Amino acid sequence: MKAQKILIVEDSILLHRMYQLILYPFTDGNGGMLHAYDAAQAFEILEKNTDTALIILDTTLPQMNGFEFLRRCKQKSSVRDIPVVVVTTEGKEEHIQEGLQAGAYAYVTKPFQPTRLQDLVCTIFQLREAHG
Repeated sequence: MKAQKILIVEDSILLHRMYQLILYPFTDGNGGMLHAYDAAQAFEILEKNTDTALIILDTTLPQMNGFEFLRRCKQKSSVRDIPVVVVTTEGKEEHIQEGLQAGAYAYVTKPFQPTRLQDLVCTIFQLREAHG
C-alpha cells in the first residue's frame, strides 16, 4: 500500500502524537501526517493538500465542533469525497447518529485499541484503492 496523507483534526497535542505513532505505517513520514488543532486550520490545510486521503476528526474542537466541520466538508466539492473517521469520547447513540448522518465513514469512541484504528484505516485505504 502506498503512503497516504492523513489529516488529524484534534485540539490535544498529546493525542496528535499518539495518532502519529499509531498511523505512521500509512504515511511516508515526510509530511504524510497533517495536523490541525481546530476547524479553521483544518480547512486551510485541506486547501493546500488536495491529495489528503483521510481525516481523523474529534468532535470537541474550539470555535466549531467536529460535526459542523464534517457537514461543511461534505458541502465542499474539493473535500467531500475524503473519508472521515470520527474519534471522540462522545459515545451516546445520538452523537454516533449525528456523526454518521453528517457524513462520517466511521465512528470510533475513545478510549480505543490502536490496532482497531489501524485496521479501520487499512480497510478504508484498501477499499479506495480497489475502487480507484
